Amino acid sequence: LSPSAAVNLRPGAEQKVVFITARVHPGETPSSFVCQGIIDFLVSQHPIAKVLRDHLVFKIAPMLNPDGVYLGNYRCSLMGFDLNRHWANPSPWAHPTLHGVKQLIIEMYNNPKINLEFYIDIHAHSTMMNGFMYGNIFEDEERFQRQAVFPKLLCQNAEDFSYSSTSFNRDAVKAGTGRRFLGGLLNDTSYCYTLEVSFYSYILDGPTTAVPYTEEAYMKLGRNVARTFLDYYRLNSLVERPLAPTPKTR
Repeated sequence: LSPSAAVNLRPGAEQKVVFITARVHPGETPSSFVCQGIIDFLVSQHPIAKVLRDHLVFKIAPMLNPDGVYLGNYRCSLMGFDLNRHWANPSPWAHPTLHGVKQLIIEMYNNPKINLEFYIDIHAHSTMMNGFMYGNIFEDEERFQRQAVFPKLLCQNAEDFSYSSTSFNRDAVKAGTGRRFLGGLLNDTSYCYTLEVSFYSYILDGPTTAVPYTEEAYMKLGRNVARTFLDYYRLNSLVERPLAPTPKTR
């Protein structure tokens, strides 16, 4: 497939959207590096990136809590709110970034020409190791099984991503998070995840010694998240298979 294919830009074509957010908790700096890796890969000349740009629309809000980051807060915004507990009813005055992003997502959800297929919110974890995901629990067993596909594919692409640490829940404490709120709002063809990455290290399958994370390692995880979308959509026949196999992203 060549850039001229541009399936997502054809007049009247349905747009498949992947929405990514990061840094809603200011102190979770690794999330910014993971997000940077995703962005750098998607705008690169890598053949996988070109195919993804031809078929998907990526919407990325790399810093949901800029005032908290500026102030050096660990978790809260300037107004003292944990923004990731206010998705259900964000205030344009108290939670302006969250309110704006939520309105954009709802507009896309209500547009019949747009199919919002993925929402991924990137965080960092202070006690767990490796990268892993949180997903939602649904009564529909088939939908629940489909939700496990993307993290399983990511586990194959990223040596530091742990599917065994990935979990699916509907903890009441997390009801106001982006993953939980949007998982209840969007239709059953949408997948909502929290992507977590350790603040400090990851363990590979073989050795039991922890490998310290670096900025480059975080960005590498981001690049592997991006390339996993190609594997997912190949499984779902959106993207054809003429692209030659490529080594794992470094």
